[in-house]
Amino acid sequence: MPRAGRVRVGIGGWTYEPWRETFYPADVKRASELEYASRQVTVIEINGTYYRAQKSSSFAKWRDATPDDFVFSVKASRYATNRKVLADAGESIERFIRSGLAELGDKLGPIVWQFATTKRFDAADFTRFLELLPRDIGGRPLRHALDVRHASFMTPEFIALARRYRAAIVFTDSRDYPSFADLSADFVYARLMRSTASVKTGYQRKAIVQWSQHAQTWAQGDEPDDLPRVSGSDEDASRGTTKDPLPAPRDVFVLFINGAKERAPAAARELLKQLGA
Repeated sequence: MPRAGRVRVGIGGWTYEPWRETFYPADVKRASELEYASRQVTVIEINGTYYRAQKSSSFAKWRDATPDDFVFSVKASRYATNRKVLADAGESIERFIRSGLAELGDKLGPIVWQFATTKRFDAADFTRFLELLPRDIGGRPLRHALDVRHASFMTPEFIALARRYRAAIVFTDSRDYPSFADLSADFVYARLMRSTASVKTGYQRKAIVQWSQHAQTWAQGDEPDDLPRVSGSDEDASRGTTKDPLPAPRDVFVLFINGAKERAPAAARELLKQLGA
């Protein structure tokens, strides 16, 4: 079996008032929250970029505050994804990419393109959108993750399209959004959103162990048998969508986000502990 890919586990953002009680020690100043958080987890999803453009100096500051082997994933601008015609997003995409992402250097991880819950799958329009996504920035290859939130995307046609453009389909562990784990890129991006406030680690230990197993299975290039997928029927096979054609191993990004957010850091640390990190 080939060497497994890297499994990274983290949270969304680093500024959240309840974390002053559940995560940050009393002696950690607010200005030092990122410095502390980035040494407790191995990836953080930057969410502020979804709502507004950030300065290049901010990306550089975040880069310098974190360990050498740390990675940020970055949520793309909503002005690129929350629109009726995605094919018209070119200018917004370019503006977002040029906003300072290159300042993150080797710490730039996947870019997450999150779509509205009302956005339905339109094959032609979505194809044009994917054609607009840049393959690199400053010569550094980019990884794109598609966070689709409407059931119309649960079709072999969308799976095949994502694979054609080597974009990962975000697996969302949620009661509110479509949840399907079809692989479509050389990495996996999972957002776990079922944390419970009454559980100190967000997820019960049994669930943490299970997610550890899933992450390792993905990293080795395999697919967990007990996660829902769109592909798999005889009809899918005739369309060439049953099996993801990309080679193993895969890097894996697991983010505890939303749900009982106050428990996200504890859940991430517990999963890292389970993984032996």
